[in-house]
Amino acid sequence: MGSHPDIISTVEFNYSGDLLATGDKGGRVVIFQREQENKGRPHSRGEYNVYSTFQSHEPEFDYLKSLEIEEKINKIRWLPQQNAAHFLLSTNDKTIKLWKISERDKRAEGYNLKDEDGRLRDPFRITALRVPILKPMDLMVEASPRRIFANAHTYHINSISVNSDHETYLSADDLRINLWHLEITDRSFNIVDIKPVNMEELTEVITAAEFHPHQCNVFVYSSSKGTIRLCDMRSSALCDRHAKFFEEPEDPSSRSFFSEIISSISDVKFSHSGRYMMTRDYLSVKVWDLNMESRPVETHQVHEYLRSKLCSLYENDCIFDKFECCWSGSDSAIMTGSYNNFFRMFDRNTRRDVTLEASRENSKPRASLKPRKVCTGGKRKKDEISVDSLDFNKKILHTAWHPAENIIAVAATNNLYIFQDKLN
Repeated sequence: MGSHPDIISTVEFNYSGDLLATGDKGGRVVIFQREQENKGRPHSRGEYNVYSTFQSHEPEFDYLKSLEIEEKINKIRWLPQQNAAHFLLSTNDKTIKLWKISERDKRAEGYNLKDEDGRLRDPFRITALRVPILKPMDLMVEASPRRIFANAHTYHINSISVNSDHETYLSADDLRINLWHLEITDRSFNIVDIKPVNMEELTEVITAAEFHPHQCNVFVYSSSKGTIRLCDMRSSALCDRHAKFFEEPEDPSSRSFFSEIISSISDVKFSHSGRYMMTRDYLSVKVWDLNMESRPVETHQVHEYLRSKLCSLYENDCIFDKFECCWSGSDSAIMTGSYNNFFRMFDRNTRRDVTLEASRENSKPRASLKPRKVCTGGKRKKDEISVDSLDFNKKILHTAWHPAENIIAVAATNNLYIFQDKLN
C-alpha cells in the first residue's frame, strides 16, 4: 500500500475555488474543475470533474549523494489568476516547478509554408499568398512548465507559500527557508538557516512555513519542538532572529517518552483574516492570536483517545504522520484529519465539533454524512467504534476548504472525496 503511485499527497483549491488540484506519489497533478449550473440538472453545480492531468515530476537520481529523488508531489500552491490561464507551483523533495494551464479551442489553418499535415511545402509550388484562418476545434487543456526552480535545497522541501505581493514565494526544507522571485530561477535568497555548525548539535527541524496573507514582509515557520516563529523581513535580510515566538509551556505532569514527538508541529496556516494562525500537532489543533505569544486562544483535541495508544503508534511509525489542517473561508470553522478515514471539524463560534468519515460505503452522491463516535472503554453503544478496531492505514492527512463556500475536499489515501453543505 505504501508505495502506491496513486496515493494523494496534496490537495489545494485555487483562489476562486472553481479549480481543485491534487498531487500524488507518482508525480502527477490532477486538476478538477467545478461544473457551472445546468438548467436541466439543478444539482450539477458543485460537481467537480477532471479538467487536466499531467506528469509534474519524474523520479531522479542524485549522483553526488547516491540518493534517489522521489517524484512525489509534496505541495501545490496556486497563483492568483491574472489572465485566462492558470498558474500553479508544484514541488517534490528538491525541485519546484511553475506550471501554466491554458485552454485552446481554435486552431490555425491555411499556412503558406506547410501543408495541413505539417509537412513543409516546396517553395516553388507556392504561387499565392494565403491568410491563415482560425477554426474551432475540441477544447484542449494544455499544461506547460514555465519555470523550474532547482538546486537550492540540500534537504527535503516541506512547504511552498506564495507571497501576497504575487511576485515572490518561499520554499522551506528541514533547515532552511529560501525566498524566490517567480521570474528568476537561477538564484534565491536564504532567509532562515537553522543548521548548526556541527550537525551533532541539531535539536530541531523546520516542519512548515507560510507567508502572511496580507503583510508581504511577514512569514511564520513551525518546528519539530512545537514552537512557531514569526519573522519580519523588514528587520534584517537573514531572519534568524524571530520577531515573535509562540510556544505553549508543557504541563510537567503529563510528560512522557512521547511528549517531544507528539508536540512536533506538522502544519501551520494563517487565517484568511490574517489575525490568527492554526497549528496541528499529533493529537490536537491549536489556534493562536498573533498578538499573544504565550499560549493559544483555542485548543481542540483531534483524537485524544489515542493518547493511551502512543506506544503501538510509535512502533508502527504512525506517530510520525504529518496531518495538515485548514480554515473555512470565513475562518469560523477548522478542519483536520485523523485515522480510520475520519476527519474532524470544529466550529469556533459554537464550540461544537464533529467527526465524519470519508469512505465509499457511506459516500453515495447526495447522501448526508453521519457523525461518528469513538468509544474508549467500558460499554460500547451500537453506533460507536471501538478504539481497538480503528484502521491506522486509512489516514486523512490532506484536506482543503473552498475559499468562499462550504465545500471541502478530503484525500483518503488514493480516493478524493468532495462534500458540500446540503441545500434543502
